[in-house]
Amino acid sequence: MSDQEPVSATARIKVKKTGTDSEVTDYVVGEEPLEIRLETQDGKQQLAVTMRTPGADNELGAGFLWSEGLLRTRDDLIAITSCKDADLTPRERENIIVAHVKPGTPALTRVMDRRFTISSACGVCGSTQIDDLRERGCQNVALATLPIEKMVLLPDLMRPRQKIFEKTGGLHAAGLFDPNGNLVIVREDVGRHNAVDKVVGYALMNNLIPLSGYILAISGRGGYEIIQKAISSGISAVVAVSAPTSLAVDRKSTRLNSSHTDISRMPS
Repeated sequence: MSDQEPVSATARIKVKKTGTDSEVTDYVVGEEPLEIRLETQDGKQQLAVTMRTPGADNELGAGFLWSEGLLRTRDDLIAITSCKDADLTPRERENIIVAHVKPGTPALTRVMDRRFTISSACGVCGSTQIDDLRERGCQNVALATLPIEKMVLLPDLMRPRQKIFEKTGGLHAAGLFDPNGNLVIVREDVGRHNAVDKVVGYALMNNLIPLSGYILAISGRGGYEIIQKAISSGISAVVAVSAPTSLAVDRKSTRLNSSHTDISRMPS
């Protein structure tokens, strides 16, 4: 690709079949770096770099800020915009977003201590302790009212909306369901943590947080970072296609003053 070509969620490739001379066109999921910058009255500074599937980048940035405790309230985030730096190529600008935050926002003090580097495979990039959730003032999450027999069916309901997965077969998805089990939004990404942050960012930008009674469905395993993201947003239950990890179970049972986030697994 040239610098003038836009970043895409998919890329076309030529595949040669084994034992033949024939070639077919196939698609693979896009993976590009995204730099998240902060801008205040004092100027801009780099906050994080993540590998992600292009699409819903502003939601990803907003969700990351919220999940990492870098915002106190929705009002701390003034706006998220694309990069306008004239010294960069169009391609480079498409891989940078700028978060405009209020003075005194936690993001400004924490970024002085460290910058975040996030891989698409690992969520161990920021807050990793349950104490962080307590210090942020996260409250007990409400119990989900949807019967568990219906909860385990939610990943099947979001599957028709996984358009990039259908085309490539190579990425994760996160879906947000309301307390009655109605699908609100599905977001896809090569990183399951990014997919969740996109969902959280959507909720934040639409003033839905805290997501009391809402259910998060994810296409992969229920790792502890996913559970922490759910708790930070007030999500009542997490439904994972794969099994939870031991730390996820610990997070589920550890009390903030007692988090009741449920972890459900689809039947095998």
